[in-house]
Amino acid sequence: MSNIMIRAENISKVYQLGKLGSGRFREDFRYWLQRKAKADTNSTLADQNILWALKDVSFEVTQGEVLGLIGNNGAGKSTLLKIISRITSPTSGIVMGNGRVASLLEVGTGFHGELTGRENIFLNGSILGMKKKEIDEHFEEIVDFSGVEKFIDTPVKRYSSGMYTRLAFAVAAHMDPEILIVDEVLAVGDAEFQRKCLSKMKEVSTKEGKTVLFVSHNMQALKNLCNRAITLHEGRIVDMGEPEKVIGNYLKKEKQLTTTLHFPDIESAPGNESIRIMSVELAPALLPGQAVPDIRTPLTISFAFWHTDQSRGSLIVGIHLFSISGEFIFDICSNGDLSATGLVEGSCTIPGNFLNDGAYYISIVFVKDTTKRLFYYESCLSFDLEDYRANTAWYGKWKGSVRPDFPVVLNVKDATNS
Repeated sequence: MSNIMIRAENISKVYQLGKLGSGRFREDFRYWLQRKAKADTNSTLADQNILWALKDVSFEVTQGEVLGLIGNNGAGKSTLLKIISRITSPTSGIVMGNGRVASLLEVGTGFHGELTGRENIFLNGSILGMKKKEIDEHFEEIVDFSGVEKFIDTPVKRYSSGMYTRLAFAVAAHMDPEILIVDEVLAVGDAEFQRKCLSKMKEVSTKEGKTVLFVSHNMQALKNLCNRAITLHEGRIVDMGEPEKVIGNYLKKEKQLTTTLHFPDIESAPGNESIRIMSVELAPALLPGQAVPDIRTPLTISFAFWHTDQSRGSLIVGIHLFSISGEFIFDICSNGDLSATGLVEGSCTIPGNFLNDGAYYISIVFVKDTTKRLFYYESCLSFDLEDYRANTAWYGKWKGSVRPDFPVVLNVKDATNS
């Protein structure tokens, strides 16, 4: 049991909603009596005035373990980290920690805006319980890691948010804590900084035996960095275990978008006198072990429609793909040979290792003789692709909407011995 660094037992945190204190004891006491009387006569009203940010949360973290916390906004992740960091107290339950804790819960937590970067390094070190000699030993490493050498004697209130975050993380990671707590450090900063942060967290856990609690919405980083993961939902632990399994379960519940549309009859089907859509479906060809589609997954778009236009000419069906921000990615079309009327089925497959991770939506257009638009079925499907990376230590956002896996071949033309 000596290697257990954090033990949380039945942690609950309740916030009271409603009126804040007036600053006068008589008025606050009278208000409390009124609320108590209402609560005694109406338990439902009392329940509506409280918020359970956490409820009966229990877990243990061992030395050298990297524990990932996932969940949607408001699930209780940050509240739990604040309790473990001793920033706030639980309403009930206990947290036992074994070692010095360094936390980075918000950009520049513990920094004083009027002080320089140099002064804030010493201030944060003192807050963490370190002596000046210890801070001096790590000072050059902190400044070098943060990349703010030119501005180290500038008040941090003049720093950009990226500079703030780099220095704050550098201080927390280099002050030799037994437990490092990080909340969304990847949300701010450039790609190089993100890579350095992830490499540092892996280093302190594997090489130095430190314990890390890590909150992020970057699922690929969590998979590669964490030994174990916990999912929080409405203040409760709903899943715990291997990161791959826990993240897969979370994504299946939280990232279900519109991937199937079926209409029972032609009267209810969208369209007009020429086109009636009966079904549109996106089917991912999941690879062994996959819970949700990622960038490697082939995606087949299938559709069926009634073609009732009696005029002569050929019909073309086009598929338009957009990023969730509205960027047009591609337009692919059928061959234009279709002229007969009736029920038509079609399909198209987007190969794996073509799209970047992110959310997308699909529209389908029906055109007569390449010029006359018969019907445009806008935003009929939407889907989300998760990231996947191998043999890399960087998990920042890959630029662009496409990410083709084309080989890059290098040939040595004139070898020299060094």
